[in-house]
Amino acid sequence: VCRLNSGVIKMYTNLKYGADPQGNNICILCDIDGVNGVVPIDNENSDYAEIMRQVAAGELTIADAD
Repeated sequence: VCRLNSGVIKMYTNLKYGADPQGNNICILCDIDGVNGVVPIDNENSDYAEIMRQVAAGELTIADAD
């Protein structure tokens, strides 16, 4: 899904939670504009905030961690 964010359109695809050894979600593994990326679970992170906005709007889903 594309979104205008600070004047830049970003596309988030292939979203999946990344977990620590204890099974706690610590990041989101995804492609951002076709490039592999890791987005920390941090409300101050603009990518995380935008991903969560799109999840809440039903525009994106995030797969569970392995």
